[in-house]
Amino acid sequence: MRSDGEPAFAVWLTGLPASGKSTIARALAAELALKGVRAAVLESDAVRREINPQPKYDDAERDAFYATLACLARMLVLHGVPVIVDATANRRAYRDRARTAIPRFLEVHVRCPLAVCQARDPKGIYRRGAEGTARNVPGVSAPYEPPLLPEGIVDGERDDPAVAARQIVGTLERKGFLPRGYGGATEPG
Repeated sequence: MRSDGEPAFAVWLTGLPASGKSTIARALAAELALKGVRAAVLESDAVRREINPQPKYDDAERDAFYATLACLARMLVLHGVPVIVDATANRRAYRDRARTAIPRFLEVHVRCPLAVCQARDPKGIYRRGAEGTARNVPGVSAPYEPPLLPEGIVDGERDDPAVAARQIVGTLERKGFLPRGYGGATEPG
């Protein structure tokens, strides 16, 4: 939470599975903590397990899940808790709905080539998709619609997560969501 009464914000990290969203979310939370901002991280896989332990990943379920995720983020923001949402949200409509619902919203596209994501595949999503045991894999058997005008773009293949996190913090500062020098830094005198 923020201690100075400044309004909270939401950063939604979107990209293909295995693009680096979770790593960047952790780095962003750490960078914000250095500035005295404790952000909640809504990691989609963890939240999904609580809401639906046996997900089907079909369109109807995804629509309901991303609506719930946006609602949770909105509630946190309205209660003064900055939030980082780590979620593919493969359709623009999911993210646009969140943008409309959440004041002070920042969308960051973690761009990464599909081949790189498939090679990483830490959760075995792409492998299971190739075997036919996972349906609706974004970027393969389900569409992934990248943002048209994100506030930030991170190269999930090449950018160092800590550097990407600092860039996102810079964007938060430029948009006025996070005052420059927040967290004890002083202006040069």
